[in-house]
Amino acid sequence: MLGAFANSIKATLLSASAKLKTAEAGYEAQLLLQHVLNVNRAWLIAHENDALQPNIHAAFEALLNRRLAGEPMAYILGSREFFGLDLLVTPDTLIPRPDTETLVEAALAKILNNTNLSILDLGTGTGAIALAIAKNCPQVSITAVDASNAALEVAKKNAQNLNIHNVEFVLSNWFNNLSNQRFDVIVSNPPYIEENDDHLTQGDLRFEPISALASGADGLDDIRQIIENCLVYLKPQGWLMMEHGYNQADQVADLMAQSGLNNIETIQDLGGNNRVTISKNPLIVSTHWD
Repeated sequence: MLGAFANSIKATLLSASAKLKTAEAGYEAQLLLQHVLNVNRAWLIAHENDALQPNIHAAFEALLNRRLAGEPMAYILGSREFFGLDLLVTPDTLIPRPDTETLVEAALAKILNNTNLSILDLGTGTGAIALAIAKNCPQVSITAVDASNAALEVAKKNAQNLNIHNVEFVLSNWFNNLSNQRFDVIVSNPPYIEENDDHLTQGDLRFEPISALASGADGLDDIRQIIENCLVYLKPQGWLMMEHGYNQADQVADLMAQSGLNNIETIQDLGGNNRVTISKNPLIVSTHWD
């Protein structure tokens, strides 16, 4: 009887939680076992006294050992939820984070009541931002670019899995392959961590592509490049919206002002941190949207 309990779902989860020793240890252990068994949490709870077959237990232990080595849950499970979408995630892409939903919400606030708009997502990664906007605004056309072909393949597969068809994916280093195109809204979550920041060697960041995280000595190299070139690709009265570090809002706003953008505003994320700064192309045409 004792041996049966030792092999049970409940005992396996308790043992795994004790090894993980994190604030979400129990939750993470459940997710790993759900993944191996391909069941939901309700099933797991209802069958907590069931014994695990040796091959299932071995598969679970393999995933647990990857987590104990620090590998992010998103990479182990191969997916991450973002803005209500279940997204495929691989080590070729940045892991979508809740903070970035602030950028999506800022964009939707300008887009929802307008039709036939063109949107550009710079550095799309998994396609999280572009696909979240596209899902909520099927009337707009979105161009999503990334310099990584591997990341673009992930984004394309996410669009296919989610049955989203109003996004075009383009291989491009920022604006380089977008000649003669102009957009009503440009959104971006570019790399913005300082290249020597200690956080790059800690936690999940150790496993994520460095090209999607760090950007020069002050973390602003890519942000500068985008801001300095955006007016060529931004329609009159169009919006530029960028995610940045919690302590970079003033610098980003200054760069936007220096570039000639106006209506500059910084938006806080759910944690109360300055997370997204938006600005407007001041050029006026006879008809424009607000």
